[in-house]
Amino acid sequence: MRRVYRRGPERVCALDGVSLAVGAGELVVLVGPSGCGKSTALNLMAGVDLADGGRVLVAGIDPARASEGELLELRRRRVGVVFQAFHLLPNLTLFENIALPLALAGRRDPERVRELIERVGLTHRARHYPAELSGGEEQRTAIARALVQRPALLVADEPTGNLDSATGAAILALLEELRREQGAALVIATHDERIALHAAEHGGRIVGLRDGRIVP
Repeated sequence: MRRVYRRGPERVCALDGVSLAVGAGELVVLVGPSGCGKSTALNLMAGVDLADGGRVLVAGIDPARASEGELLELRRRRVGVVFQAFHLLPNLTLFENIALPLALAGRRDPERVRELIERVGLTHRARHYPAELSGGEEQRTAIARALVQRPALLVADEPTGNLDSATGAAILALLEELRREQGAALVIATHDERIALHAAEHGGRIVGLRDGRIVP
């Protein structure tokens, strides 16, 4: 994978020849300093951004070569994204935020939504709005939303970055539990040493990045 950004006249190579394969149900943690390319790698895997060079395959689809319809299908059905900033819609309830990916795909599955709300321990908050939730509750809502379509790949950018230690540990345990149950590949980008330690203890793979390249 290669991705170059322009900052005025300057060209910044965010990723330079990164080669990474992630299998079904696998846990991979990307670690490294700010600006090393972690978030860029997640965006390329999720089809949120497109590579300038090399090839990215997600569930057999190359986002850079996919039609608009194929790319939309990939983003909506095959990949779940947990953003660091949550990106919950403030005018929708917790239930509606989680159901949103289904609605955008022209589907309704209230039982699936209720099941995930229960799994993330937020049944009592289902009709509340994001402004009424704590940071940990918002994060759990974002995880449920990312999983509602049963994606083949789940990517999470700093999923514990805005949380206290106890809540962060709970979020990490939840991600791992849902990954094992649903068989989705899980790729996490993080500065959090606890996540890297957890991955090492649970058979995950730690991939170091620096200056857009994989390092030992």
